Amino acid sequence: MLGERISVERIGTDGDMEKAARLYRELDGKVDAFGVGGADLGLMVDERWYPLHSVRPMVRFVKQTPLVDGTGLKITLESRVPAYLEKHLGEYIDTHGGRNALVTSGADRWGMTRALVEAGYECIFGDLMFGLGIPIPLRTTTGLKRLAALAMPIAGRLPFSWIYPTGEKQEVRAPKFEKYYRWATLISGDRHYIVRHMPDRLDGKIVATNTTTEADVELFKSTGVRFLVTATPVIDGRSFGTNMMEAALIAASGKGRKLDYAEIDLLLDQLGFEPRILELN
Repeated sequence: MLGERISVERIGTDGDMEKAARLYRELDGKVDAFGVGGADLGLMVDERWYPLHSVRPMVRFVKQTPLVDGTGLKITLESRVPAYLEKHLGEYIDTHGGRNALVTSGADRWGMTRALVEAGYECIFGDLMFGLGIPIPLRTTTGLKRLAALAMPIAGRLPFSWIYPTGEKQEVRAPKFEKYYRWATLISGDRHYIVRHMPDRLDGKIVATNTTTEADVELFKSTGVRFLVTATPVIDGRSFGTNMMEAALIAASGKGRKLDYAEIDLLLDQLGFEPRILELN
């Protein structure tokens, strides 16, 4: 990457945040960057940052190494996905349901959210449904921003496991909100949210997500998904999370600090990063 060989290690702790905290302490100052996986440090909604206070103790020992959770790539790289879809699958989308998108959490993927709306998609944002279990869809970015302003000061202080599956819970499927999955031509967002409630059949759908393993690909294929789109490159059969790829960009840049959006966009252009489309059925 940029002429540098990057060593990437992904270490899981099965949802144990204290075990993760000890690992961060052991590795602080010994690696070029940390990508916080399985949790977000906060949400960037439009121009406003909402911290997730329950996650901060997990990284409290990090004093030297740059620490990112993938927000930088969610704002930059993922915002390129709708244009890529238009270029390569525009005709398919127009003839197989039209520009209807279910975004499991619009606040968590603001770059994708903004770009989909600008590309003319009618969107349903599932932040209340997938994050809090409240069966109320949101249909506008204005509503999404209002929800974030009202709810995040409270939700940001809830235990993280209340709003996002961790550990073994990530592998539990409980089909729900099926009518919204059926309505959508494009289903996008966090892999765990999509899989957690998806129905047994998604024939002809397009799924845009990240952190997909070979098992995920087979699962989507078995449900009838037509195209799987990942924003990050596929390495050794899987696409990695934005957190890991953003950390890799920091390591490759040699800057020893977090990169701003303009720097990330420049690196993405230099690397030729673009989404990957896999036809499953």
